Amino acid sequence: MSKRHWPFVLGGLLVALLLAGVVSNYASSHPDGLDSSLLKGCTVNADDEITGGSCPAQQAKDHELADSPLADYGVRGIGNDFLSTGLSGVLGVLLTFALGGGLFWLARRRGPATPAGPAAPDTTTASADPADDAATPSTGTR
Repeated sequence: MSKRHWPFVLGGLLVALLLAGVVSNYASSHPDGLDSSLLKGCTVNADDEITGGSCPAQQAKDHELADSPLADYGVRGIGNDFLSTGLSGVLGVLLTFALGGGLFWLARRRGPATPAGPAAPDTTTASADPADDAATPSTGTR
């Protein structure tokens, strides 16, 4: 990558880190469309726990990664919710940047481009048009 692209890439990374680390803490705490549609038919309390009714969310189970260090938009082991959410966002951005940068590094063009078209025609051989050969007088003897 040329030197003139680095400020753009680093600026984009800085903006993404700022959004993930700080602004993500101010995201809406209300459930998204999928969560709210799964709760239709149930009654929930102030802690969003199902207290009655019948809805698809009652059959929900934890997924296999529920015990992972970055589950539920936070870092396990950090008691401060603001710091936990921000740190999880920053780690996600850095991981995504590293993975994307590594893939672009692997896919980059190495060395000068070579022409992919057919090779130039060889001009040392006889012409491809038989009419040209017939029109040329023969100098040979028999």
